[in-house]
Amino acid sequence: MHFQRTWSRTRLARAGAAAGLYWGLLLPGAAPAPGADPLQVVAGPSSIALKAGDRPVLQYQFTENPAKPYLAKLFTPAGVNVLRDSPSDHKHHHGLMFAVAVDGVDFWSENEKCGRQKHAAGETPKSLTVREVDVALGTQQIDWVAPDGKLLMREARTIAVCRPPQSEATLVGWQSRLETPPGKDAITLSGSPYFGLGMRFVPSMDKGGKFQNADGKTGVAGTNDVRSAWCAYTASAEGKPVTVAIFDDPRNPRHPATWFTMDQGFAYLAATLNLSKEPLRIEAGKPLVLRYGVALWDGEVANAKIDALGERIARWSAERKP
Repeated sequence: MHFQRTWSRTRLARAGAAAGLYWGLLLPGAAPAPGADPLQVVAGPSSIALKAGDRPVLQYQFTENPAKPYLAKLFTPAGVNVLRDSPSDHKHHHGLMFAVAVDGVDFWSENEKCGRQKHAAGETPKSLTVREVDVALGTQQIDWVAPDGKLLMREARTIAVCRPPQSEATLVGWQSRLETPPGKDAITLSGSPYFGLGMRFVPSMDKGGKFQNADGKTGVAGTNDVRSAWCAYTASAEGKPVTVAIFDDPRNPRHPATWFTMDQGFAYLAATLNLSKEPLRIEAGKPLVLRYGVALWDGEVANAKIDALGERIARWSAERKP
């Protein structure tokens, strides 16, 4: 099933507003580097790729494969991918993915007892310029369905991408708007300590890496099951150091996020709502909106530089309406 390819003036205006939601005030004055290649959208039957000239930026799997949509590949500005899809040790780990349990049904794992995130509709991402920043943006409608076919939750997922040169990073904005299905008064989110927005890394990043957070704590001991505004991981990919950080938007419920980090067996990073200890109720007519930023750099990035970007997100978010 393809995304819809027609963008009306209303949709473009909405897209511009949503792109501004992520980056319009986050990076004031950021202008594309002279001669920089614009972002290009390459849409296929089941996935969408973004490129900048010949350099890949990301690949998003929008049909369930086999049970959820997810970000399959994410590249540094130099073209190094950091995500691993469906490794043999945990086939249900898919790059950068969002999953929780809904009314007791597990959407993280993938077996006959688990739910499925089904692609319902979407628009092919559109490349546009917002405040002189080159952005690609798309929104997808996802139905969270139980094994018996019952609709448990609806999600509107928006992915925004930009590459402002001043940040020296690939930047991704992830927004999930979660709501009850028709006829349902409320739903409850729960799950294991790692349920949330989780990231599985390429094999070379499983060993020798370093976690750090916004409070200056390092390692798994200092970052796992700890609340912080952001958490980052530095390791080697394709023989080169890379750094990836996830930022929890200050408007998110239970901000700052509770983080899951691990580096034994394999490395993993997830921003969570602490659902294993505190299930979260969503009532009809009161959607839950979650917003996260993901930044990816070439090289090892100092805590102060990551924190500077986090502070810009926090300042900008404070100026926005809830």
